[in-house]
Amino acid sequence: MRVARYYCPKAKITYSLLPDCLASRLSGDLSAVEEVVAHVERSRSIEAAADSLRPHTISLPSAVRWVRRRLVPVRAALLALVTLMPQLFAGCLPTVGEARRVLGTTSVLVALREVSQARLGALLPPLGFGPRPKPRRRRRGDRQHQMGPDPPAGKW
Repeated sequence: MRVARYYCPKAKITYSLLPDCLASRLSGDLSAVEEVVAHVERSRSIEAAADSLRPHTISLPSAVRWVRRRLVPVRAALLALVTLMPQLFAGCLPTVGEARRVLGTTSVLVALREVSQARLGALLPPLGFGPRPKPRRRRRGDRQHQMGPDPPAGKW
């Protein structure tokens, strides 16, 4: 879907008018992201869910990374909203299944975007519109080890 972008000459930034159904900073819509998270919650592990969700032409580690890029921010957003809105989510676990039960809808992320309108600027994508995470700065000791054979055992 094409999303309109506008330029504010006063602030010298661009902004977009993202429809409620689309996920921010991920391709696709919120319902597709929600189905991935719900599938992981029903599966016995992330690897099993990734194996069944992605085509077999993609390696399992790549599929697990694809699933985690959706799972981790949605779980963080659910935890934040359950904590911030105790009147709505009293005794609710921060899962898609529990949120579906409490809100009485099958498209929880779209409903949560409507319920938490005032907090969308602070929530992480794909649910909210929070800032991009800052790139990690490399420290001097973070360099990769030298190529070549491993040293003999006991020489560490």
